[in-house]
Formats: sequence, C-alpha cells, structure tokens
Amino acid sequence: MIEVTSTPAAPAAIGPYSQAMKANGFLFASGQVPLSPETGAVVGTTIEEQAEQSCKNIKAILEANGLGFEDVIKTTCFLADMGDFAAFNGIYGTYFTGKPARSCVAVKELPKQVLCEVEIIAVCK
Repeated sequence: MIEVTSTPAAPAAIGPYSQAMKANGFLFASGQVPLSPETGAVVGTTIEEQAEQSCKNIKAILEANGLGFEDVIKTTCFLADMGDFAAFNGIYGTYFTGKPARSCVAVKELPKQVLCEVEIIAVCK
C-alpha cells in the first residue's frame, strides 16, 4: 500500500508531486526548499537561513509520519553554490545527528532561485 503525505506544516508542492510517499516500510520525501508553509515565500537570504528552513520543512514531513531525523537513512542535498558547503553543513549537522548516507552536489539552478534543497529517505517504524 502506498500512502501520500500532505501536511500543512510543510510547504505545499509547487508542482505535480507529493510532499512524500510512504511505501514498503520507507518514506520518500520530495526535495524541500526553504519555503514558508504559511505563505509559500522563500525564507531567508543566506545559506544558513535557507538550510534551517529546509530542515524545518523536512522535520514537519517526518513528524506527519510519526518519524524523526533519527529515522532518516539517506539524504540528497543540492546547493546552488558549492562555496556554501561548509556553512550548509553547519546547519545540516545540527539536524541530521545520526549521520545518514548522503550525496551533496552543486546544481546550476534551484526552484525560486533558492540556495539549497534537501530530500530524504527514512525507515518507517
């Protein structure tokens, strides 16, 4: 059985996709950019502010599924500028303390001109 996640505590999808899908004991969350769940506006102008909001959005999706950051087993991180890598890690590391497997790449451009996007895979309890 596949379950769709839709929580007002995280930003609504800005395209034809779901916030997350749960299937076969795993939660697959769409990439979270630093948007306000209330307004849909970009939160922050620095990589630290935007990474913080992206992680808060991931937290909301995890909580909507009865999970926490300790249940995350894989992340994929996208940065608009690899020069932000260390600053991004500073924020990321405060949330993903279990050190899940990770890929982190620089991309040409992200939606709404944001500086970062983070997607996750978690194990369901």
